[in-house]
Amino acid sequence: MIGVHGLDDRAVARPQCRATRGRRPRTRAFAAPELARLYNFPARLTGKRQCIAIIELNDIHKGRANGAGYRTSDLASFFRRLKLAMPEIVPVGVAGGGNHPNVTSSDDEVTLDIEVAGAVAPGAKIAVYFAPNSTHGFINAVKAAVHDAARRPSVISISWGGPEDPHHRFSQQFLDGLNEAIRDAALMGVTVCVAAGDDGSADMDKHWDGKPHADFPGSSPFCIACGGTQLRVANGKISSEEVWNGGRAHGATGGGVSNYFKRPPYQPRGAIPTSPAGLKGRGLPDLSATADPRSGYRIFYRGKPGSIGGTSAVAPLIAGLIARVNQALTKRFGKTAGFVNPLLYSAPQVFRDITDGNNDIRGNLGGLYSATAGWDACSGLGVPDGTKLLKLL
Repeated sequence: MIGVHGLDDRAVARPQCRATRGRRPRTRAFAAPELARLYNFPARLTGKRQCIAIIELNDIHKGRANGAGYRTSDLASFFRRLKLAMPEIVPVGVAGGGNHPNVTSSDDEVTLDIEVAGAVAPGAKIAVYFAPNSTHGFINAVKAAVHDAARRPSVISISWGGPEDPHHRFSQQFLDGLNEAIRDAALMGVTVCVAAGDDGSADMDKHWDGKPHADFPGSSPFCIACGGTQLRVANGKISSEEVWNGGRAHGATGGGVSNYFKRPPYQPRGAIPTSPAGLKGRGLPDLSATADPRSGYRIFYRGKPGSIGGTSAVAPLIAGLIARVNQALTKRFGKTAGFVNPLLYSAPQVFRDITDGNNDIRGNLGGLYSATAGWDACSGLGVPDGTKLLKLL
């Protein structure tokens, strides 16, 4: 038995999305299909006959889940503006959770996740698993997606998390329980994409203790931890890309080394520093893509167009890529990508390395994790080339 859950209804995770504070985006926002082209996602694939599971967490008030959701009218407007057919979107209630829009600010997270994944893989079914934002709810939402025999998701996107240290938010039972659920996904051939966090190497905004922290569940060794970059485009092509770090006002990509999960065999020994506790821990992220809210991703939310950023946009972006890849793999080999981390680390040629920047959001950790050649604790292996990934698999 891993632990006992359901006795505490305090919120355990936060959405990993970021909006600019009091300023308009300094550049035009990116449409998800545009990013798929810039990142060379395999063309003519739509994720057909695949299912993308998206995990969302409701606020809890007086013991009941009553917040966070999407409005179908917003989604319809979004896909119509992109001239895409709206994918099949199915809400799935878990442990009393459900689609409850217009109650909390987390509605933007839910909308962002669905619109990005759906725009990248419009042929896939989108199953949105809603559960209470509690240890019990989070774990059961992931388990429900992994073991859903009716919809059978081949990839899961998670844009919620927080500092893995138990004295801040998470108990050891919760760390073990959710990690076990993600491990089950890997064993069953389901890829799990998780946002790496939006508060830099500190992984905290308020009540920071002056130390670096890894974000969980991105620190689970059984998921693809998705970090963030700052992308610049000129004349329809990538002109530059560096680690996303907009300071406290605009956020920065999470990344670091786990104090609780051992370094997995697939990660290179020499590249990963010891954790803040001096342990040989799991390093994150594994890969990155654009996340800076100063450009952001185009969304349609609460009846009007807008943009938003954060690593929570990267997780559904990569989940959409995996759905495209799985469409091809299923047709040719009758199987999906599954747990790809060992293969990713054996093939650096699949990635465009990010070598500029750091994720020291407050400027007083001395750029502890800086981008370097090869893997680093702020951009991972780099930005994947989608077509090269498909050929590798």
